Amino acid sequence: MILAWIIVGSFYVLASLGAKGHLPDRLGIFLTSIIVISLALHVCIRYLAPNSSQILLPIATLLNGVGYVEIARWNPKAAGYQALWFLISAAALVVTLVVVRRVRDLDRYRYLTLLAAIGLLLMPLIPHIGQKINGARLWVIIGPISFQPVEIAKILLVFFFASYFAANRELLSTPTQRIGRRQIVPPKVLLPILFAWGFSMAILGAENDIGFALLLFALFISMLWVTTGLKTYVVLGMGLFVGGAYGAAHYFTQVHSRLDNWFNPWTACFNHTGSCQLAYGWYSLAAGGMTGTGLGFGQSGNISYLTSDMILAAVGEELGFLGIILVVSLFATFVGEGFHIAQKATSDYVRLAATGLTALMGFQAFFIMAGVLRVLPFTGITLPFVAYGGSSLFANYLIVALLLRISDENSLDRRGGEIVAVKFKKP
Repeated sequence: MILAWIIVGSFYVLASLGAKGHLPDRLGIFLTSIIVISLALHVCIRYLAPNSSQILLPIATLLNGVGYVEIARWNPKAAGYQALWFLISAAALVVTLVVVRRVRDLDRYRYLTLLAAIGLLLMPLIPHIGQKINGARLWVIIGPISFQPVEIAKILLVFFFASYFAANRELLSTPTQRIGRRQIVPPKVLLPILFAWGFSMAILGAENDIGFALLLFALFISMLWVTTGLKTYVVLGMGLFVGGAYGAAHYFTQVHSRLDNWFNPWTACFNHTGSCQLAYGWYSLAAGGMTGTGLGFGQSGNISYLTSDMILAAVGEELGFLGIILVVSLFATFVGEGFHIAQKATSDYVRLAATGLTALMGFQAFFIMAGVLRVLPFTGITLPFVAYGGSSLFANYLIVALLLRISDENSLDRRGGEIVAVKFKKP
């Protein structure tokens, strides 16, 4: 944590010196706020989940701090909102640890979790409440409050999939119905899962957002594969993906425009047939080179939605390739720790829940970074912890809280198992 404070504080000072030629006006307030909030989180975690992982919170703090420096650099007003959401998210982390004492207890709310997730996904489609922004109908605006319900819905879907897969693991893994010379898994076992997945995809299709549809699809297939270990599901998933992508490219204008920008962002930009985000983003990355232009010396201000969709380009310009390696390494460490927590789980449900939460974080980071680098079509989802967005930041800290609770639960279960083993050991 101390190392994270030093790095973020140094970046904040250097960004102000490079851009304005003097120290930040509110340097003391900034440093005090980040240290007090993160230190309070550390103390609460040590009290509420004393045996939990000590890696996740420092990683989240450093990623959040690096993102905040870039947001404050290019959009000071948005930085104020991001700081407020950091405080709200920190409080949500503590509340989650207080309320959720054992993650395995959530298994009993399987279908209630599904209904809540579907309700949240449907909220943006409600007239006068749901709003379409940048072609996607993902926002709910109630008075001065605006948020994306899908950020919470994706977490609820993780717990539904984990519960259903854990309860039906044997049926999903063992082919018992014969068709011709081959045995297959009974289709009735897959129907509830396919219904939940298909309904979620249909809602996201109606909301015209492909980023979260791709995210939930990858989550669904990965959890199904981890549950069963059958490559057949991966092949089936790829077939569904190819068919869905072909249909979406022809019937959804947003998908068609994103594919055009992916294949040739320069032509789409200069012919005014698409966004210039990717083209300008590549120029920014090229300007950054290996070590970057230096914090405060970047020229990325002409990129639209720089602090949200394209914040990786801002990091790459001012911190260079080394800065991107730092961000990628932090996400890789987070995902590795999450899977390590999943491996130590003592029940299938908790193991799958930890795997799903970790995969959710990893896939989201990969999809947006690959989109900026044009490895994949640009989806426009937020880079976890780094990009501007209150709903995303709130959901990310919920994931941290749940993984912390699972890791603490794992330690208690192992300790209880050792005590039982000693108690019943033969003399």
